[in-house]
Amino acid sequence: MKFKIYRYDGQKEDYDIYEVPHKEGQTVLDALFHIQENMDDSLSFRYSCRGAVCGSCAMLIDKVPRLACRTQTKRVKEQKSELEHYKALDEGEGLSEEYILVEPLPHLDVKKDLIVDMEKFFENYEKIEPYMKSDEEPEKEHLMEPKKVSELEDYTNCILCAACFGSCPVNGENEDYIGPAALAKLYRFHIDSREKEGEDRLKLADHEDGWWDCDFHTNCRKVCPKGVPPNFGIGKARQELEEKKDDED
Repeated sequence: MKFKIYRYDGQKEDYDIYEVPHKEGQTVLDALFHIQENMDDSLSFRYSCRGAVCGSCAMLIDKVPRLACRTQTKRVKEQKSELEHYKALDEGEGLSEEYILVEPLPHLDVKKDLIVDMEKFFENYEKIEPYMKSDEEPEKEHLMEPKKVSELEDYTNCILCAACFGSCPVNGENEDYIGPAALAKLYRFHIDSREKEGEDRLKLADHEDGWWDCDFHTNCRKVCPKGVPPNFGIGKARQELEEKKDDED
């Protein structure tokens, strides 16, 4: 099985092709390890848990942002992309049935090979103040309705892999757009009954680079390895803000 992999050493961009023996259950991350350990120890990529929990190994695999640790090589060609097309997909090498194309996540600066600089992603994440704000230490547990817990879990499942950030056409056009992951997390705190600033939380992104810049391409939800629906949260937040403004008028 052949892999065509993006290479960058800080100055020069290129692509290298490697042929890796196929094994049952092999993932793209397994193949990258084989290349690094047996063929080219200069190949650089990021990983940690190898169990689709940490989000470290997100990269562009055949023009779709995915976790390398959970993407089986034999299924890459079977899983046809349903993403709405965006500019980053036209860059770099083209797709081919002869190899699996592996590239770094779009919309983030490349540090080396498949490793991207996550600083911009986390700067946007910090803007929404991603932590619980409560008045005091609770004396007993907070009781929540099962329906509310279920809705909350839709957003708490985010592992901050930035796959949604790399798949979002708006992030490719507006570098100031906060992005799907940050907005989904912001909505998560807004709907949490334990949060003392729940109603005011939405204001943190009530500007042109926040809730209102989303064009609802829904790529974010399609690529999320945990099924988080940022587009739903963004839509509901916008509706609430509009209703509140109508009431004030």
